[in-house]
Amino acid sequence: MLSDEQIAAYCEEVAATTPLGRVGNADEIAKAVSFLASDDASYITGTELFVDGGRVQV
Repeated sequence: MLSDEQIAAYCEEVAATTPLGRVGNADEIAKAVSFLASDDASYITGTELFVDGGRVQV
């Protein structure tokens, strides 16, 4: 198990390599999941939705 200090250090490293400069939170992930489960996403199939602050582009 990681200590609180190790978790904080990891989050800082991730934030430093993320274009938005921060780590996302659970609410941001939940909003994406809610959208994909809604009728607004009824025509979306077979795609990936990255909710990562642009990190995959780095």
